[in-house]
Amino acid sequence: MHSSRPYMARALYQWLLDNELTPYIVVDAEQEGVEVPRQFVQNGQIVLNLAPSAIRDFAMENEAVSFSARFGGQPMQIMVPMEALIAIYARENGVGMVFGHEPVMPVEADETEAADDASPLSEVESTDEAGDGEVESDEARPPKGRPALRVVK
Repeated sequence: MHSSRPYMARALYQWLLDNELTPYIVVDAEQEGVEVPRQFVQNGQIVLNLAPSAIRDFAMENEAVSFSARFGGQPMQIMVPMEALIAIYARENGVGMVFGHEPVMPVEADETEAADDASPLSEVESTDEAGDGEVESDEARPPKGRPALRVVK
């Protein structure tokens, strides 16, 4: 399953521009693959202005955000892997979103099959962790399969 982060970030970016707000992003500058001006990094993070008037060659793909900008008069190519994107918000009012940590999910079917072969769930034995003499049966576990949302009133 693909990460929802790039999709949410693109939607919020467009929404901020449509509302004539200035999009800013917060980046974890210590993650691998991040290319930002290190002199502006504070506490391992950097805030970048994504206003179309402030940047050039902007691209927000599933893997990364990239653009060129000037810092202290010097042109620089910026690269922010999606995993390093912490938040996107409006400078004017702070409206936006902070992204949490997402679990790593395999994308390819081959990867899923390899993971299943490595540790099949059907071979995991239940244990008496509570020490009360009862072992959890397969019937007591929630059903496996596709999750579904249910409206509770």
